[in-house]
Amino acid sequence: MVPGAPLRLPATAVRATSTPTLDGLDNDAVWQGAPMVDAFQEYQPRVGGEPRFRTEVRVAYDDRALYVFARMHDSAPDSIIALLSRRDVRTSSDHFIVVLDSYHDRRTGYEFAVNPAGVKRDYLVYNDSNEDGTWDAIWDVATRVDSLGWTAEFRLPFSQFRFPEQSAHTFGLMFLREIARTGERVSWPLFRRDAQGFISQAGDLVGLQNIPSPRRLEVTPYVLTKNTTRASDGGARTHPQQSTVGADLKMGLASNLTLDAAVNPDFGQVEADPSVLNLSAFEQYFEERRPFFLEGAGIFEFRNFCGDIDTGCRGLLYSRRIGRAPQLMGRYGDAASPQQSTILGAAKVTGRTRSGLSVGMLDVVTERMVGAEGRTIEPMTNYAVARLQQDLANGQSGVGAMVTAVHRSLDEWTTPWLRREAYTGGIDGRHRFGGRNYEATFSLSGSMVRGDARSIHQLQTDGVHRYQRPDDGLTVDSTRTSLAGLAQRVSLSKFGGGVTRFQFVYQRFTPGYETNDLGFQARADEQIARGWYAFQLLKPTTYYRRAFINSNIGTNWSAAGLNTWNSFNTNWHIELPTQWWLHWGITAQSIAPAYDDRVARGGPAVRVPSGFNYSVGVEGDPRRVLIPTLFIGGRRGDEGRHRSFWVEPNLQFRASSRFSTSLSASWQRADISAQWVRNRTDNVTGALQSLFAPLDQTTFSSSIRLNFTATPTLSLQVWGQPYLSTGDYDRLMLPAAPRAAKYADRWRVTAEDGGGFQFREWRSNVVARWEYRPGSTVFLVWQHGRSGYEDQSGQFAFGPEMRDLFGLPPNNTFLLKVSYWLNP
Repeated sequence: MVPGAPLRLPATAVRATSTPTLDGLDNDAVWQGAPMVDAFQEYQPRVGGEPRFRTEVRVAYDDRALYVFARMHDSAPDSIIALLSRRDVRTSSDHFIVVLDSYHDRRTGYEFAVNPAGVKRDYLVYNDSNEDGTWDAIWDVATRVDSLGWTAEFRLPFSQFRFPEQSAHTFGLMFLREIARTGERVSWPLFRRDAQGFISQAGDLVGLQNIPSPRRLEVTPYVLTKNTTRASDGGARTHPQQSTVGADLKMGLASNLTLDAAVNPDFGQVEADPSVLNLSAFEQYFEERRPFFLEGAGIFEFRNFCGDIDTGCRGLLYSRRIGRAPQLMGRYGDAASPQQSTILGAAKVTGRTRSGLSVGMLDVVTERMVGAEGRTIEPMTNYAVARLQQDLANGQSGVGAMVTAVHRSLDEWTTPWLRREAYTGGIDGRHRFGGRNYEATFSLSGSMVRGDARSIHQLQTDGVHRYQRPDDGLTVDSTRTSLAGLAQRVSLSKFGGGVTRFQFVYQRFTPGYETNDLGFQARADEQIARGWYAFQLLKPTTYYRRAFINSNIGTNWSAAGLNTWNSFNTNWHIELPTQWWLHWGITAQSIAPAYDDRVARGGPAVRVPSGFNYSVGVEGDPRRVLIPTLFIGGRRGDEGRHRSFWVEPNLQFRASSRFSTSLSASWQRADISAQWVRNRTDNVTGALQSLFAPLDQTTFSSSIRLNFTATPTLSLQVWGQPYLSTGDYDRLMLPAAPRAAKYADRWRVTAEDGGGFQFREWRSNVVARWEYRPGSTVFLVWQHGRSGYEDQSGQFAFGPEMRDLFGLPPNNTFLLKVSYWLNP
């Protein structure tokens, strides 16, 4: 219970003598005698308000499952919003949600949600408030709209969640109801949005007696056939049809531990990454989309890096490294080479003991991938991860440890370029205090990589480390066969109590810190300090339903103390009584002198020009058939030489409960005062020269989505994205006095023209999904892509650019995947 919250009676589950018929009706005998939970309170927009409509819930159980019957009264049943979508897709519908904390640890739990159309969503909750939407359990629910409102009758098998073996159980329990047309949300017990945490606010479910340990074994074999064509210099190349057999396994090793395994997994039904043209000095980060790695990913979080407070932390495990595009494709590959590394097998053990110890272990083996003339483009590799977290003081505190290891089977082609082995390890801790409103955290981690001297030399000079920079005090050692480093992080946060919130973070990475064999790290040799302060106004007034006012300040230095970035930002987000949203923000950059030591890709640090960014936006009422959104923004700086403007409109249209579509676009015009172009060696002195140029760039992209849902188990999704970017460089420039305050002193213009580029890309997915029985699915997928890059300047012209885009040779993949869920 949250400190200071009122006392409340627990909910009581009764044992069912016969299995309730899952039909959305309350005429089963068990529902006539089960105690009612009806003391719901409004938590949004008014905290603790009296609900407009009554909600009644009863709970029962037998040896195999927990049953919940919920009656949502509504004075206008014909106005209840019930939209169809595929499973796990949230719509602007009414919803009823059951939250279970079966460990009763106040930190982990499960959510089961349904709307009146019978569309299911489920989530695994960890760290008290983080939701993992990729968790899919096998459960049933029946819904019905009638003259009194609507009902939902759940069957939640005990095999789908975890609890210790004992004769009597108490589960954490919470019910939530969302009424779409009024924007009202109610709960039992009262969920306070001004308090930290979610699962810790649950009530208790008692009465569960002598539940036998469920048999937890699930096997999902699948068969897959795939046809692909790939663009090549000689035109499209058709690859032989591939037929694959694989399987997923889920098995209970103990009452609290689960083994997930995959043999020859395939993720062809996953939507492609969005197109990006990355002109920065750092690697592009892409979100994980594969269900095997997403489910239960929260247990592997390790807070050793936060680049920006509002984008979250990236730690020692970046699972996109597993099954990646072959690293030596550009060196040894050709059009016939595989595009992704094959995962031969993967196993994951996760769970939580009665004493509050969370366990996570992951091991994956990927196959050796071969390119042109039999040369290795990705060696056989083993990836291993282990994570432990121990709760203390009833979940108020905790400590943890994590280690990762990568072992590669190198050969003559891969030894000069890849590390043979890589290890990371760390410890972390957290402590909540002040009525659970405040939290302090820390982490300490280290890394070690080993390999041939040539591969370690390459590592020292890559974009993460840049030991060759002339003004950093670091030196490249071409004889090294290993590299090691440390990282530290501390934070102090206030996430509950009153209207104010804040967070302060400091972190440091030594120059040799390296986690990119299995983690994600943009750069080493860095210190970061961030501060965030906010007002969260959650009590509705005449002028708004809620408002969030944020201020951020941050600065970066190298480990030696060179200031590389600093800024101040404020952003406001206001929900109006009409449920429209207003947004605006402004950022001032380089308030104090700062010098970018990576922009020259191994050259000297260059002064970061001062300037400011701005953005404004408006979002429409999500309850409407037509939902418009518009954001605009831009940047000004570098004595007026850097100018940009962008606009991002979006329109969502719901033609019926079954069909919806959205169209978004992004257009940006930028005059960049100094963009790095390339490095070269001076013919006379042999010194490295970093070449820059002013860049005139126009970029357009769009995202088109069509969704048709025939039933909650049969759906069709279409997604497409064109991406066009044209850039024209002015005369090339060399740094003259790269740290000079004035632009004219900073650069020396040459007589060489910088050229330009034209980048065009189309990516699309068409996915038909049919869950023909619980846990068993058929996927029919068409993935289509076109991509082209030319080193030539030109003016952006939308019509010709689009025609040229669809004139590029295509890449196509046609895939049929059928899986069958077995629970022997």
